[in-house]
Amino acid sequence: MSPDLAKRRAPTPVPRRVLLIRLSAIGDIVFASPLIHACRRAYPDAHLAWLAQPACAPLLRRHPELDAVIEWPDALLRARWRERRPAALWAELGRLRRALRAQRFDLALDLQGLFKSALPAWLSGAPVRIGLGAREGSRLLLTRVVPRAGDDRRIGSEYRHLAEVLGLPVDDFAMAVPVGPADAAAARDLLAAHGLENGFIALCPFTTRPQKHWIAARWAALARRLAAQTGQPAVLLGGPGDRAAAAEIAVAAGAAVVDLAGRTTLLQAAAVIDRCGALIGVDTGLSHMGIARERPTLLLFGSTLPYIDTGRADARVLYHARPCSPCRRRPTCDGRFDCMRDIEVEEVLAALAELPGGPFAGAGSAGPQP
Repeated sequence: MSPDLAKRRAPTPVPRRVLLIRLSAIGDIVFASPLIHACRRAYPDAHLAWLAQPACAPLLRRHPELDAVIEWPDALLRARWRERRPAALWAELGRLRRALRAQRFDLALDLQGLFKSALPAWLSGAPVRIGLGAREGSRLLLTRVVPRAGDDRRIGSEYRHLAEVLGLPVDDFAMAVPVGPADAAAARDLLAAHGLENGFIALCPFTTRPQKHWIAARWAALARRLAAQTGQPAVLLGGPGDRAAAAEIAVAAGAAVVDLAGRTTLLQAAAVIDRCGALIGVDTGLSHMGIARERPTLLLFGSTLPYIDTGRADARVLYHARPCSPCRRRPTCDGRFDCMRDIEVEEVLAALAELPGGPFAGAGSAGPQP
């Protein structure tokens, strides 16, 4: 190994108290979750805490290897900034600084690479503050920046890269979203109330960006085909803000769909996913949970660069690259979203039939029919 590479991979001094920072979003926290186990293996006696926004904090609360989950009031800080109330903003930052410094972290890992995520690392007073990438001037608040790298085709590769650079173990670098008994029981009761004890297929069609959506009419058509060919209804999952879009699909699909969008908590949705025969979704947090919860998963990507290597034989990505791909947040197709339109219902059914453990597994010639 070259001296430069050895230096790059040299581990940091063994810390006693570690703060992991990834404020949002759901999918990104799921991707970054293997770092908890990697840190626990590397620092078995350390206090491990994760800082996240309140909406995402529940994802982490049941993780057995975390000692604490700290909520970061990002919305409140933004409100104080918009209201032009610098005194109130400064007072809140002072309170957060005192609370973080009282925990005496000696290592802070900024997994987001933005100013808003580097700020709490700096406020914590941790003498070692390492950031994965650095945008918006965040490097000024860090003691070290690890450039983003890794194989884009592999799920969570940038977080694996960070672990390798820091000398953390990566031989079992797997995503984890633990669910507690209460959430599992609530999901079981909810499914029973809708007569879903005999199986269902989870659909996760919703994101905050329309260019990542598949066409609503195709979701309805897919649900009808699945119900006819597997005898299992589809369950729509999403947040409270997705209820109108879910209702549109549910009306078009009729009895083939049970609409649970906005009717579960985040961890209850994860517990529902645990019981599904397969999950089909777009590039959204709930969809990635299908892989984390080890369910047969089929993901439909368009405007975002997909991870083709899901790390699991029973998880696959459908993606049709165009010259404009990936456009991410800047579509150039005037709202047609051609990359998602290229994915047909027949292709989804055919891909689902190939998933090990999926609803068509072992069906042979009785698999999906036209």
